[in-house]
Amino acid sequence: MAEYIKQEMNDLDGSGKRRTFYRMKTYQRINMREFVSELAQPGSGLSEGSVLHVLSNMAEKLAFYMGQGYTVTIDGVGTFKPALGLSQDKETDITDDDNSERNARSIEVNGVNFRASQELIRRTNRHCNLKRGGSNVLHHSRYTEEERLALAQQYLSTHTLMRIADYAQLTGLSRTTATRELQRFRQDPNSGITISGMGTNKVYVKRKNE
Repeated sequence: MAEYIKQEMNDLDGSGKRRTFYRMKTYQRINMREFVSELAQPGSGLSEGSVLHVLSNMAEKLAFYMGQGYTVTIDGVGTFKPALGLSQDKETDITDDDNSERNARSIEVNGVNFRASQELIRRTNRHCNLKRGGSNVLHHSRYTEEERLALAQQYLSTHTLMRIADYAQLTGLSRTTATRELQRFRQDPNSGITISGMGTNKVYVKRKNE
């Protein structure tokens, strides 16, 4: 039986009222081997090898068509659409026709947006029998985005680097929100903030004047 978590966010607009929303508590992840085994159960007429081949080929074809600029819809599942962003080592593009080639090289596919079909949502809901699993309160940052940027700039004026955890503690944002906001700052050349390192070693540093 699935569980839901009740979450409350304090005072988003200064009214003193809490906004309530719900999320599902997730358990362990179903890996590829387990998923394939479920699809190829006895009586299904499918072998694990054939299911694995189809799924692997589907992933490759999805990547190919999205790489060509298409969105891909799979009936009963949903629609996949590529998302673009700046390469890790590139700065924000300058709006200038003379730099169009350089700008194109600085852009890459950095994500895939997925929109579930209504059929998939309905099927999931039919399989879902919820019980309450707890509650917690999310604390909204007391600072505006401009004030948070100023706090980050001030922090980097006295520290060589800033981690996501540092920014979250500094501003009162959740780690997820802090990550998204730092990514926006990094893409704005006027923020004075950029990144150093890759993957789990990525940190935020003061942008050098060019």
